[in-house]
Amino acid sequence: MPNDSSTRVDKDSLGDILIPSDAYYGPFTARAKQQYNVTGQPAHICLIKAYVMIKRSAALANKNLHVLDEERADAIIKSCDEILDGKFVDQFVLDSINSGAGTAFNMNCNEVIANRSLEILGMKKGQYNIISPNDHVNMSQSSNDTFPTAMHVAILLNSFEMLSAMELVITTMGKKAEEFRDTIKVGRTHLMDALPVTLGNEFGAYAYSIKQAMQMIILAGNKLEYVGLGGTAVGTGANTPKGYRESAIRYLADITRLDLKPSENMFYSLQSKLDVANYSCSLRNLALELIKIANDIRLMASGPVAGFAEIFIPPVHPGSSIMPGKVNPSLAECLTMICFNMIGNDVSVAMAAQAGQLELNVMLPGMLKCVLDSMDMLKNFLPVFSRNMIDGIKENKKRMESYVEESPTLVTLLNPYIGYLQAAEIYKESIKTKVSIRELILRRGLMTKEEIDRILSKENILGST
Repeated sequence: MPNDSSTRVDKDSLGDILIPSDAYYGPFTARAKQQYNVTGQPAHICLIKAYVMIKRSAALANKNLHVLDEERADAIIKSCDEILDGKFVDQFVLDSINSGAGTAFNMNCNEVIANRSLEILGMKKGQYNIISPNDHVNMSQSSNDTFPTAMHVAILLNSFEMLSAMELVITTMGKKAEEFRDTIKVGRTHLMDALPVTLGNEFGAYAYSIKQAMQMIILAGNKLEYVGLGGTAVGTGANTPKGYRESAIRYLADITRLDLKPSENMFYSLQSKLDVANYSCSLRNLALELIKIANDIRLMASGPVAGFAEIFIPPVHPGSSIMPGKVNPSLAECLTMICFNMIGNDVSVAMAAQAGQLELNVMLPGMLKCVLDSMDMLKNFLPVFSRNMIDGIKENKKRMESYVEESPTLVTLLNPYIGYLQAAEIYKESIKTKVSIRELILRRGLMTKEEIDRILSKENILGST
């Protein structure tokens, strides 16, 4: 096979192949690169880190169990440390959706580490008889146990920023709940006027619902701490030395600073993707809450003349290219679109989770991409939504007070005094005549002004909460 200084010839089980001379990846990756042009997106940085941490932990375990010699092991460990320091990340060249079970990405990782390890030993790239991507870097491993383990680790690594972004939203919503705690407004059920609440009640509920969703995500993440590393091809742990599984997972827990533990059933960890699907589902449930909150904000801000106009939202950019001065709830709209994508991602994860057969689910790269994409959208946008939307919301107190005063639903508070049927008559008359409940009660002589003031007082309107 002809080549010049810009290329080298690498060999694998399929034969010789030309590789760019400066590339740290090898023949498996080069062949896979020609096949998997799918999303145009490379592997997620958290997956790269997770995988390199696994390779490092495996080398340490194999070294200490005396199945990998010290020189090769130290070179592999050093090359992993360099990658974790940010070097050679551009050598992970495969699309984020690639071969079934992530075999191609596993080999991309093996080859980059092997070729850098060869350089560390003073050798040339491609001298796989000295350090082999398969025999040495991949020792005691399979794509079938390393990729599921990397999925769990990548999700957990990515969760720190996402959970921080959620905390920010919860805190900001809580501040608004306190700011608006005395602002009475008309409540709405079925989109129709109902008994009054405070604007603070509504924002307090938003903060609480996000906190609940966050706790469910954390609980789902706890399940991901159990990993199947050491199960190799089908869960039996074939080709691993005694003690490898516990040792490798202990090293992996140390470097990731995660509370990782061996799976209680290694066959389950390869066959089933229940734990990842559960995590994805918890993200979807958060998305459902966020959609509801975003739509509430859009409704309350609608107007300023022909809508609810109960709150003022901060302008982040002009709302229209043709209507001067228009302010749109653009950030709430963006959040809603993000959440729609998250729901779609969860559907993809659900389909992938049920698509495994017998000893292995092979739909791992697509499943992981969906989960990490959802997490990235949240961690990127929630801080923007918190700072530039929620934090800047102002109350339109005058409008809300007028709604409360004019609302015929206040008659509900009179049920204990005048009865449901008579209250219903007054309600209908108020709607028909546009006369307030307060005025109609006085006209009919059903109560004194003092009695009405007491019953329709702020304390009585808001009840025990």
